[in-house]
Amino acid sequence: MPDHASWVPRFLGWVVRLLAVLAALGVALPKGRRDYTSPTLDVASEALGVLVATIAAGAVLLLAGGITRRKRRAWLVLAAVVVIGLAGNARDHAWLVAAADLLVLGLLIWGRRAFVPSCERASRWVAWRVFAVMSGVSIAVGLVLTRHTDPAASVPRRFVDVLSGLCGFAPHLGYLGLQARSLTQMTLAGLGALTAFLTLLALLAPVRKQTCTVEADEDRLRDLLTRHGARDSLGYFALRSDKVAVFSPSGKAAVVHRVLGEVSLASGDPLGDPEAWPQAIALWLAEADARGWVPGVVGAGEAAAEAYSRAGLDAFELGDEAVLDLDAFSLDGRSMRGVRSAVNRVGRAGYTVRLDRQSTLGSDELAEVISAVESIPCEAARRAFAMGLGRIGDPRDPAVMVARCRAQDGRLVAVLSFVPWGGDGLALDILRQAPDAEHGTVEFVICQVAALAGAQGVRRISLNFAVFRSSFERGARVGAGPILRAWRRLLVLTSRWWKIESLYRANAQYQPAWVPRFVCFRHVSDLPRIAVAALEADAVIARPRLRWLGR
Repeated sequence: MPDHASWVPRFLGWVVRLLAVLAALGVALPKGRRDYTSPTLDVASEALGVLVATIAAGAVLLLAGGITRRKRRAWLVLAAVVVIGLAGNARDHAWLVAAADLLVLGLLIWGRRAFVPSCERASRWVAWRVFAVMSGVSIAVGLVLTRHTDPAASVPRRFVDVLSGLCGFAPHLGYLGLQARSLTQMTLAGLGALTAFLTLLALLAPVRKQTCTVEADEDRLRDLLTRHGARDSLGYFALRSDKVAVFSPSGKAAVVHRVLGEVSLASGDPLGDPEAWPQAIALWLAEADARGWVPGVVGAGEAAAEAYSRAGLDAFELGDEAVLDLDAFSLDGRSMRGVRSAVNRVGRAGYTVRLDRQSTLGSDELAEVISAVESIPCEAARRAFAMGLGRIGDPRDPAVMVARCRAQDGRLVAVLSFVPWGGDGLALDILRQAPDAEHGTVEFVICQVAALAGAQGVRRISLNFAVFRSSFERGARVGAGPILRAWRRLLVLTSRWWKIESLYRANAQYQPAWVPRFVCFRHVSDLPRIAVAALEADAVIARPRLRWLGR
């Protein structure tokens, strides 16, 4: 891409967004009183007008997004729209608007090499199919509608006027009344806007990428973990089957990510030698730029955030990871009184814990663990993208540690699994607790695991991730500013649904070391897309699958 034209897609994208905002304001601003004889039809006409403007603005925003991500088809659509607008404004002698159209057209031609077909799907048939179906339905609806609003008009006349109405122009029919004219025009304009919106949605669908790690890449990732796995507690989670890797040319580092919609979402630190991280990051960003994906990272450590920043991304602290230092961990002291009380109470109830490597479990024991994981409900059961492997009993993970907690009657009431973190660490993966288990069972298991694993040479255990942990802590201090207090109150309110505060407090009771984790992004405007992709990766939300639109 020529350097002098590299800014053109983003600039034109914001120009198109500005046009969408101006169009929406034109609908939202109050207009003069409508002299309709029927209040019901008046309200219906106004509602249809708002709906049409909303759909049209959505289509324009779709086009703006395609322009920003350098899609050749978006360039072609915008160029066609500008040429048509230029011709119409020149015909109407609107020279100022025509000059603006000419300027935009000049920018499109000047920066045309910045728009590449690699950012879009290879097939165009889905878009043509959507256009044909929606056009057919819209024309049929328009013919039926105009038959009732102007019975005297011939079918060819009504057909031409329906096409005109679908394109946003006012049909010249002999309507039975002012209300009939308004409703017909708005209905046809709405159908036309919807057709354009769905066609653009199919035409500008993002490029897809394989969603599973191939066996050869998994072997290479495991080799990197063997040599450098002690650097990042999230390293082992790179082996999730729904992630793929981009390796540096030397093969000494890799960025593991997943493409969700138009976002290439990486998690944790790059694997491998930090000296090779810049090369792997550069290749990952180059792939995202070539395909029109938005690059984003969740859960990056401080060193990785610095590496991503040097590559052109920005970063802010998303939260903190709770890490137990087993050499210093103890139940003694006033600050551990709550945990100590829970552990003693559960111990008196006769609960016991065993910690075993998955490879040492017999087939019956493993089947019992798998059954418990699948059947015991728990709020921590979501499939965390950055800090979750999401599988138990898989023969590919013999080093996974499984903690089983049994009640006095031998019933399995809790299962926790931990993935390896280098040679002397564990990272919590799966947590399940039976609803009728003794209160404090999780605390009892965590403390027992700390004792048992410490005896086996484990020196550190990574627990859950606490989002916005510092905001909860600093916002509760005396002297906190009004903005910080307001932000904390908002987080507390949000915690009623997302359990943010309760997760923070569940980790804080162990007095862990807090390790900051960051989200990395290129532009602030990309954050909403990255957030939606992260929630989808965590299975918190589900993106609607519109297969007939190619998405």
